[in-house]
Amino acid sequence: MAQINKPNEYFNTVLYTGNGSTQSVTGVNFQPDWSWLKCRSTAYNHRLYDSVRGALKNLQSNSTAAEATADNGLSAFNSDGFTVTEGGDAYNSSGQTYVGWNWLAGGTASSNTDGSITSTVSANTTSGFSIVSFTAPASGNFTVGHGLSSPPEMIIIKNRDISQSWYVLHKDLTSFTDRYLRLQTTSAEITYPMMSQTPSTTLLYLIVGATADASNNHIMYCFNSVKGYSKIGSYTGNGSTDGTFIYTGFKPAFVMVKRSDGGTSGWYTLDSARNTFNVVQNRIEPNTSNTESTGLNIFDFVSNGFKLRDSDTAWNVNGGTYIYIAFAENPLVGTNNIPTTAR
Repeated sequence: MAQINKPNEYFNTVLYTGNGSTQSVTGVNFQPDWSWLKCRSTAYNHRLYDSVRGALKNLQSNSTAAEATADNGLSAFNSDGFTVTEGGDAYNSSGQTYVGWNWLAGGTASSNTDGSITSTVSANTTSGFSIVSFTAPASGNFTVGHGLSSPPEMIIIKNRDISQSWYVLHKDLTSFTDRYLRLQTTSAEITYPMMSQTPSTTLLYLIVGATADASNNHIMYCFNSVKGYSKIGSYTGNGSTDGTFIYTGFKPAFVMVKRSDGGTSGWYTLDSARNTFNVVQNRIEPNTSNTESTGLNIFDFVSNGFKLRDSDTAWNVNGGTYIYIAFAENPLVGTNNIPTTAR
């Protein structure tokens, strides 16, 4: 897989202020297929939209709620961003500040018949990201085509039809097939058979009653690491303000981290749009509706990774295990010798 030289053509963060009416949010640099919106200034729920399910259909990362279709919300994915309509608190309330994280998949979705059931997939094999929609069978084990050219290393799954947890599968949990995390909670990894075997280059091996609910519609977000663009991994904390350094091979634009081995630590997202210089402090929790938090020196974003600068148990307890996914602002060195600099 070729290295990506311009990460902002595949992932980008935009900041905007609500106007209480309809506005087009621009500056994404591409037409997004997945947009994750969160109000920074007031405790409103997260809103997740994607092009496979369609505009106006939202899920909430901090809730088990089924998919909702509203008359307003993110109403369109545009060539350089998205449109939000009306004055909804969660996405466009007048005077409130918002962040939008955006990913490029493969545009218009198509049928994938690689698995035992047909899935609907928008996949970008260059950036290692796909959005997969499927209806689970009535029972048993089944396979689903994920559309990527390498096995996914992290998978986020949500039942669209009923109130059900978000399941997060990650290659660096104790077991990829038999452990999972819940995106909407602070719980540590949970032991349960989630996949009958590890993912292949074409298939996910899922289980009715575990990763999917019988005869229900589901959405999955699948990721694999791509040199110079994304990194899916784990690290061990050292409990020091001179903390662990995590090599990614790029200067991060976005990091989401979660303690996996114990305790009740939440999920945390940090990005270079809300933190324009070190030390990185501004954090949002995908598992809560909380406003953006500041005041702790969490990371330094540097030219080839990120370094812990705080000893809080949520991200750096001594001996603790943490899983993460990171996306790039700049690669360390591009294939065309594109340089990057420390912050």
